[in-house]
Amino acid sequence: MKSILKKNICIRAWSVALALVTSGVSLCHPVFADQNQCGSLDRSTLPIPEPNYPHSKVLDARNATPPPAFQVKAPANAPNILIVLIDDMGFGQSSAFGGPIHMPTLEKLANNGLRYNDFHTTALCSPTRAALLTGRNHHTCNMGSITETATAFPGQTGKRPNSVAPLAEMLRLNGYATGAFGKSHETAAWEVSPSGPTDRWPTRSGFDKFYGFIGGEANQWAPTLYEGMTQIEPPKDPNYHLIPDMTNQAINWMGSVKSLTPDKPFFMYFAPGGTHAPHQVPSDWIAKYKGKFNQGWDKLREETLARQKKLGIVPQDATLAPKPEAIKDWDTLTPDEKKLFARQMEVFAAYGEFTDHAVGNLVNAIEKEGQLDNTLIFYIVGDNGASAEGGFNGLYNEMSYFNAVPETVVDILKHYEDLGGPNSYGHYAAGWAVAGDTPYTWTKQVASDYGGTKNGIAVHWPKGINSKGELRSQFHHVIDIAPTVLEAAGLPEPKVVNSTVQTPIEGTSMLYTFNDAKAKSHHTTQYFEIFANRSIYHDGWLAGTVHREPWNMKPRTSLANDKWALFDTTTDFSLKNDLSSKMPDKLKEMQALFMSEAVKYTVLPLDDRSIERVNAALVGRPDLMAGRTSLTLHEGMIGMSENVFINVKNRSFSITAHTQIPNGGADGALIAQAGQFGGWSFYLKDGKPSYTYNWLGQKRYTISATEPVSAGESVIRFDFAYDGGGAGKGGTGTIAVNGKQVAQGRIDQTQGFFFSADEGTDVGCDLGTAVSDLYKVPFKFTGKIEKVIVDLKPTNATDKAESDKIHREGTLKKAISD
Repeated sequence: MKSILKKNICIRAWSVALALVTSGVSLCHPVFADQNQCGSLDRSTLPIPEPNYPHSKVLDARNATPPPAFQVKAPANAPNILIVLIDDMGFGQSSAFGGPIHMPTLEKLANNGLRYNDFHTTALCSPTRAALLTGRNHHTCNMGSITETATAFPGQTGKRPNSVAPLAEMLRLNGYATGAFGKSHETAAWEVSPSGPTDRWPTRSGFDKFYGFIGGEANQWAPTLYEGMTQIEPPKDPNYHLIPDMTNQAINWMGSVKSLTPDKPFFMYFAPGGTHAPHQVPSDWIAKYKGKFNQGWDKLREETLARQKKLGIVPQDATLAPKPEAIKDWDTLTPDEKKLFARQMEVFAAYGEFTDHAVGNLVNAIEKEGQLDNTLIFYIVGDNGASAEGGFNGLYNEMSYFNAVPETVVDILKHYEDLGGPNSYGHYAAGWAVAGDTPYTWTKQVASDYGGTKNGIAVHWPKGINSKGELRSQFHHVIDIAPTVLEAAGLPEPKVVNSTVQTPIEGTSMLYTFNDAKAKSHHTTQYFEIFANRSIYHDGWLAGTVHREPWNMKPRTSLANDKWALFDTTTDFSLKNDLSSKMPDKLKEMQALFMSEAVKYTVLPLDDRSIERVNAALVGRPDLMAGRTSLTLHEGMIGMSENVFINVKNRSFSITAHTQIPNGGADGALIAQAGQFGGWSFYLKDGKPSYTYNWLGQKRYTISATEPVSAGESVIRFDFAYDGGGAGKGGTGTIAVNGKQVAQGRIDQTQGFFFSADEGTDVGCDLGTAVSDLYKVPFKFTGKIEKVIVDLKPTNATDKAESDKIHREGTLKKAISD
């Protein structure tokens, strides 16, 4: 009887198989994979299509055999993947690469794995991240710069094409759990709103889980925070800091995945805001570096080079490339300059170690979960070179620079004790960036020098790397990470993803280097270009030109007249010996190769425009507010960045709030833009309508009524009459309730160009940090808001032309720096 039953079951099973084959379904389909009926799956088309089962003709389920469950699983023993990407850290800053910043987690991973000393990024944030997460060059991703300076030209639109599927999506569709934590600056700025489209948000780009911020930077003490596509308020913790928070979120997510599905590998992208400005870190970490940078940046360069030689990171005969002429010698600085600048570097170093400590907590959690041996970790120490965007003095409040308000050394010293804390939004002086890119000359944004493009990386994978503590010197680029991950996971590069034929991956796997230190580099040619700073690498040669210095808005000369340099990187590690005059034919050959690659990867036309690129209409970038002079808002609309909100700067405007005031009165923000470091708020305090203009956190102008608003329906209005005559001028503010004037006052100066890189506009509350020191966040309105209308007042042709010019010139300062 048992034999007959077994025979009947077998017959029915093979009948199902025969029916599937008849209907065109391969026995190598994943439905049969668990039954070992084929050796491999066809994963070249993603998602892998579900089988078309024949319709059953059996009446009773007891007499029918169901087909096997459809599941897509990662290849057996595929490794977990962890990519850590530090922000704005130079080649010579971490201790693992000879720098002064103690980063024990990075050192431990490098000492038990590999470190690479010829690994490159694009020289700027968003382009590097787009290339890293797709395996294609940044122009192929349409991320030639950042989305805030996108244009209509292919390669520069700021919108990743559907033909460039992210690595996370490839892994997710192959059975991986995927999560991203921290910074995401790959979503077009005008798409970060409820209107979308949301195609390029993290959770629509292959990640099951996202927890972090969207944009170039965040206030680490009070970030504009997203979980998935929903803005959330940070936890109510007086000691809150984003980096420990995102680390805990990452650990909890990883633990949950492994608890519920222990055999399912994870892909985690861990991208903290550290060490991008604002440099913000708990004071006890800063104290650890007190006095450690009093020797200055010139001496630090020498000390770093000596440590790099001791580690074997650079050749013993390497010497320092000259620093830029604009960077003063430390010995020529005043005592006040030295005091301030040393403190700025103490803060930055603490920020770096604090960030590495968080990575260590994450790695320890992976180890405790028993997953470390089969987790392939890429710890990338910077998405570009160290940032010189703090200018020559550094900054206490980054928004001062973006509003063309200079901060002198004396000004910043007034906030000496605040630097790094929640009452600062700072950056360090450019001299530290040059020292941080030792042994090279240049910094972030300069794609023609290794100071802008070379970053340290440690790779750790006990199950896949036999060597420990070894150095790898093959030339590689950030586009090589994605193909390395696919090869390590045993996955093919997909040809079609989500019904779209794919642009082939342009990187080269690094896997061949893991256990062969002497292998010849497989990545032989690579172009670089950011804001017309450009270069080409080929077989050890580098040719390039510095078209514009990172602290200057204007290029050195025209594109056609750029002076190129030529270096033999195999004998000149620091790029100190320019061979262009001795080998003009070789230079011409390299320049021709750059042009060929530039055409191939849609780098052309080169765009060195600066002011113009921030004008969306001029360069063909979408603008939600284009042509609008009125915007009607509703309660609960929060976090609207300046890229999606109507621009009230340098002109007259009105705000009209239609409210319902309960018995006993109401308090709270009607509408607020930005926060502690600059912005404005229209609110009720003790029931009295008030308006505060916060000028760069330095001065607050408050206009308040003397009587509270009565219960019932009320129309509360603020009118601002701008003085005119240029950017950032003052004006007169008037408050009225139900048509009756209740207060008036002067606002002597305004921010002409920018309010915040992080905080947006909120209706019915003031999230993040408080615009006014008269209340505390979130200051939610206790009445009811029916609508808030922001109207721009008409301007004459002369004033409008001046306003447009001001807007173009001012907002550029922010756009090019992220």
